[in-house]
Amino acid sequence: MENQDPIVQLLDSTKDPFNLSIASARTCYSSKGILLPSDMVSSEKSLEIRDKVAKSTKKAGHLTTRQHPHFIFTLDKVSRQFVWSFLHSHPYYNSEQVSQRYVEVKKENYYVPASLSGRLKELYLEAIDYASNAYFEFVELLHHFIQDEYFLVYKARASYPEKWQAPIKKKCLEVARYLLPLGTYTYLYHSVNGLTLHRYHRLMNSFNVPEEQKKVIDLMIEKVKESDPLYVNEMDDPIPLEDTAEYRFFTEFYGNASEEYQPESAKTFVREFDEDLDGRYSKLVSYSANAPEILASSVRAILGISKQSLKEEDAIRLVLDPSKNKHLTSTLNETTLSPISRAMFNVHYSFKKRISHTADSQDQRHRMVPGSRPVLLSQYAGMPDYIVPKVVSKYAQLEETYRTKMDGIFKKLNAFLEAGGKSEYATYLLPNAFPIRFYEGGDLLNLHHKWRARTCYNAQEEIFQASINELLDLSKVHPEIAKWIKAPCWIRLQGDVKPYCPEGDHYCGTQVWKRELTDYDRTL
Repeated sequence: MENQDPIVQLLDSTKDPFNLSIASARTCYSSKGILLPSDMVSSEKSLEIRDKVAKSTKKAGHLTTRQHPHFIFTLDKVSRQFVWSFLHSHPYYNSEQVSQRYVEVKKENYYVPASLSGRLKELYLEAIDYASNAYFEFVELLHHFIQDEYFLVYKARASYPEKWQAPIKKKCLEVARYLLPLGTYTYLYHSVNGLTLHRYHRLMNSFNVPEEQKKVIDLMIEKVKESDPLYVNEMDDPIPLEDTAEYRFFTEFYGNASEEYQPESAKTFVREFDEDLDGRYSKLVSYSANAPEILASSVRAILGISKQSLKEEDAIRLVLDPSKNKHLTSTLNETTLSPISRAMFNVHYSFKKRISHTADSQDQRHRMVPGSRPVLLSQYAGMPDYIVPKVVSKYAQLEETYRTKMDGIFKKLNAFLEAGGKSEYATYLLPNAFPIRFYEGGDLLNLHHKWRARTCYNAQEEIFQASINELLDLSKVHPEIAKWIKAPCWIRLQGDVKPYCPEGDHYCGTQVWKRELTDYDRTL
C-alpha cells in the first residue's frame, strides 16, 4: 500500500469567470443596461476599467460578484477525514459522494502520507491493515445477526431470504464501517462557486489535515488556472498554518507545543462534556425563550393581521400544521420560498452533541444547521473512545468482538504516536466510530427540514437518535411547536398526501405514521 496522489478533474465550469464577475459588478452601476463579459474586453478603455473595478471590489470585500462563476470538480483518492474537515465544514458547496453505508470499501484504498518512511510508515500501515481486516471480518460476523433483525422487521420476506441478501449485506456494511479508519479514500462530485474557491485557496493550510488539503486545493486551482488564469491571479495568498487562530492558540496555551494532541487536557474535556450529556446523543442547551410568540407574530406580520384577529395557536398552525401548510409535505423542500414558512427563520435552537465521525459526516450535510466542529485530535485522550451501534450492543458476541477490534485499533494508533508520528497523520488512523463532540444550532425552518428527514426509520441510526433527543427536549420547552414535527410519513398523513411513505421500495417496514415520538424505536 503506497501513497497515491489525489485525482482532480475540472469537469465543467462557467465560461470566462473573471470577466463575468466584473461584468456583474459593473452592471450594478450601468446606465446602459446589462453589461456582458465580452464588454469587459471590447477596448483598451474597457480593459482598464475592468482591472480597476476588479481591484477595488476585491479590496473592499464586495465579493458577491465572484459567486456567479461555478466550478464542477470530480475528486478521487481523497480521504474521508479531508472531506469532513474541509470540503463539508461550511455551507457553500454541493457534493455527491460514494456511500460507505451501501458500497463496500476496497482493500488498500487508504491515504498514506507521502513523507512517511521507515518505522513510522511501518506502524502506520500496520494500523491501516488491522482496521481494514477488522472491517471485512466484522462484515462476515454481522450477517447472521443482521439477517435475523431484518426479518423481524420484514416478517413476510423471511420465507424467501435469498431475494433479500443485497439489502442485508448493505446493513452489514453500514455497521461494519464504524471500524474503518478516517484515512479511507472516497470519491465524489464537488461543485463550488468562485468565491468559495477563493476561500479554499486562502484557508488550505488550516487544521485538521493541511498537507492533504494543500495537495487537493492546489490541483483544483491549477485546473481553474488552465481555464482562466485571470480568475486565479487575483486570489489572496494562503494563510500559513502557523498564522491560523487554532495553531496560535495551541502554541501559546501549551508553551512551545505546536501539536494539538494533548491527552491530559483532552481527558478533562471529554469527561466534562460526556457527563453533561449523560449518555444522550444530543441535548438542547439554548433556545428562543419566547419562540411560540415570535413565530405567531411573524406569521401575523407576513399576512398583515392583528393579534386580536389571529390567535397564537391559529397562527402557529398556519405555518406548522401540514394540513394548512402543504409545503411541509413536499419532497422538494420549497419552504425557503414560501412566505408563511419563512416565519420559522425567526426561532432558533442550539444543541450539544456527541455522535460518531461517520454519523457526523452525514449530519453536516444539513448545511443550514451549522456546527462548530473540532480540531479532531484535540479531543483524543489517548485511550479507546468510540460509539457502539445499537445492533452491536444488543448481541453479546457482536459487542465483545467489536470492543476487541476497537481496542486493537487504538493500540495501533497509540504505537504510531508514541514512536513520534505526527498528530496530523495519526488523525487518519482514528476509526469512523470516534465521537465528534461539538455544538450545533439553527433556525426552526432548517431544523424542521432536518428533523422531518432524520426521524425517518431509514435515516442514519445516530442522527435518528439525536433527532429524537432534540425533539423530546423541544417538546418540554415548546410543546405547541414540537407536536407538529415527526417523521415525513406522519407529516404527509396530516397533509393528506399519499402514499404516506415517500420512500417507495425503500419503505422501512414500519407504519411510523401511527406512532407517537416517544415510541420511535429501531435496532437497524
